[in-house]
Amino acid sequence: MYRKADKGWMKHLDFTLIDAMCLQLAYIAAYFVRHGVHWPYGSQLYRNMVLVFLLIQIFVTFFGESFKNVLKRGYLKEFTSTIKHVGLVVLIAAFYLFATQQGEEYSRITLIMTGILYAVITYACRIFWKKYLLTRGEGGRGKRSLLILTSMDMVEEAVENIRSNNYECFRIVGVTLLDADWTGRNINGIDIVADKDTVAEYVCREWVDEVFINLPKKMPLPQELMDSFIDMGVTVHLKLIEMGRLKGQMQHVERMGTYTVLTSSINMASWRQAFFKRAMDIAGGIVGCILTGLLFLIVAPCIYIQSPGPIFFSQVRIGRNGRRFKLYKFRSMYMDAEERKKELMNQNRVEGGMMFKIENDPRIIGGANGIGNFIRKYSIDEFPQFWNVLKGDMSLVGTRPPTVDEWEKYDLHHRARLSIKPGITGMWQVSGRSEITDFEEVVKLDREYITEWKPALDMRILMKTVQVVLGKGGAM
Repeated sequence: MYRKADKGWMKHLDFTLIDAMCLQLAYIAAYFVRHGVHWPYGSQLYRNMVLVFLLIQIFVTFFGESFKNVLKRGYLKEFTSTIKHVGLVVLIAAFYLFATQQGEEYSRITLIMTGILYAVITYACRIFWKKYLLTRGEGGRGKRSLLILTSMDMVEEAVENIRSNNYECFRIVGVTLLDADWTGRNINGIDIVADKDTVAEYVCREWVDEVFINLPKKMPLPQELMDSFIDMGVTVHLKLIEMGRLKGQMQHVERMGTYTVLTSSINMASWRQAFFKRAMDIAGGIVGCILTGLLFLIVAPCIYIQSPGPIFFSQVRIGRNGRRFKLYKFRSMYMDAEERKKELMNQNRVEGGMMFKIENDPRIIGGANGIGNFIRKYSIDEFPQFWNVLKGDMSLVGTRPPTVDEWEKYDLHHRARLSIKPGITGMWQVSGRSEITDFEEVVKLDREYITEWKPALDMRILMKTVQVVLGKGGAM
């Protein structure tokens, strides 16, 4: 699921907050210059001006559009924009002092010095912050991985454009040429990872969050390929000059580098929705980790007595769009469970090996009446995953993360399950949980959750999860 870029006053909230701090720092420094090293908040007049300056700065920022196109401005344009912004703030502050008849009591030197220091500090901070935003996505540290689809003639331009204007902090994972097979070559430090015939399989098997398509006018759009990406849950960005009909249910026009693109995805979340979900995850993760610690005191001795060894079990799972992470559980199986899994595959109730569930699993500690079965029945073994939630690998509600061997068997349409963060619980768990043995039904329910997602849906699933767990409706 794609998070839309912020619009309106939220788009450059970071610059607004930095600018406000620069103004306060300049105000304090100017007071020190004029009155010596004394705290300016001791005087009521100067204390009031702190709030007045803040309100003026907000007013000028929004009504003067101080940060419009801030990421595209060079050094000179940024300097002139800074001078204009600071000039308006100082002029309005001077008018306020005149209108309230406080001009004679307030130091003119302090006002002028505030303006000069404000201009210097905020200009330096704006330049520094823009450089930071550009470098934040380099070296694999970016949060979103991007695959570029283009042609031989446009590949260098496309790569350099995204890289030099990478305020979105993309990690460019590779390039695919639709008019040639240059797989294995390197363009400006970026590998060509697939051709037209193999790119869909590449996206299915690797960590790819989004795809950017930039083709010349003479080349037809790969409609079937774009639809395949969207079916897999991958976000597609199409340069608007090449815009056609995309399959995605949600579409949004935005900027990518210097390009205007049409972004298409199976669902999109606003910043408010994304903030709410993450805030709920953090709150739930903290509470869940505390409960995990309390349960550890009771569960750990029981596990160790019946099966000496580690109390926690960790396993590499596949997360959002192919990211790999370690999932944690209370160990409910004997130490050789993973080795014995191959011997039991013929008893798997889920066809195709996309998931693994069997009746009366002999690997469970203590059998039917042991601690392993007890903590699985009440989903106690899942509690350490609240640490995964707190770290950001998982969410409270999402799709269950597959193991590496399960993921390698996925068809293209199965990948849609990976378009969001995996969750401790989800749609299919509360719609039948372990009673569902058809993996296609699992995919159908997961896709329904992704396409219909709203914060209220998460709340309903969480409440239903509690009811299902207390009703012992099968292991999560």
